[in-house]
Amino acid sequence: MYKKVTKDLRAAYDRAADERDKRELSPWKERERQAYLELLQQEDKHTLLEIGAGSGRDSLFFQQNGLRVISSDLSPEMVRLCRQKGLEAYEMDFLNLDFADASFEAVYALSCLLHVPKAHLAKALLEIRRVMAPGGLFFLGVYGGIEQDGPWEDDVHVPKRYFALYLDEQIKAITGDFFAIRDFKAITLPDSRRSGIHYQRLILQKGKD
Repeated sequence: MYKKVTKDLRAAYDRAADERDKRELSPWKERERQAYLELLQQEDKHTLLEIGAGSGRDSLFFQQNGLRVISSDLSPEMVRLCRQKGLEAYEMDFLNLDFADASFEAVYALSCLLHVPKAHLAKALLEIRRVMAPGGLFFLGVYGGIEQDGPWEDDVHVPKRYFALYLDEQIKAITGDFFAIRDFKAITLPDSRRSGIHYQRLILQKGKD
């Protein structure tokens, strides 16, 4: 299943890369990104990996604010756009992060791990944890509040993308198996297309032992 999901995601995001690169960032996402940057600065974190980086907008923000950033994405077209922005970017998927253990003090994952089938999320979290330094901070943002595990039938992308959504207690339980939960926030979305959906923002930390 994972190979089929990633193949379809790669095709969908390759097709949509240029259009998505032109989109403006929602104000609430800007606020969450800024708050995470300030947390990293307060805790003296300097190296950041963005997974599911898309066209590199957030990676560029962190780089321009003094962090040493590496970007990764499943889509070759997205990686191309990252590199055009002057970012060090690589094509790779969540289960195969080609970095040494404990390489990064921070990981940023905005609206990307929701594409991992539920049967594989634990493996993805283990891989992210592996590349994080002890005490590292992990920003995880996903849509949730309802349960889903399959293609989104209303999706406008071609092929339709796979979405795995969790109730709040579910996403806290599974991430809590691998990280300490520093903070959790459920963000109401006024333009949500589905009743019950909100945004789940977690700040997670790898143990120091």
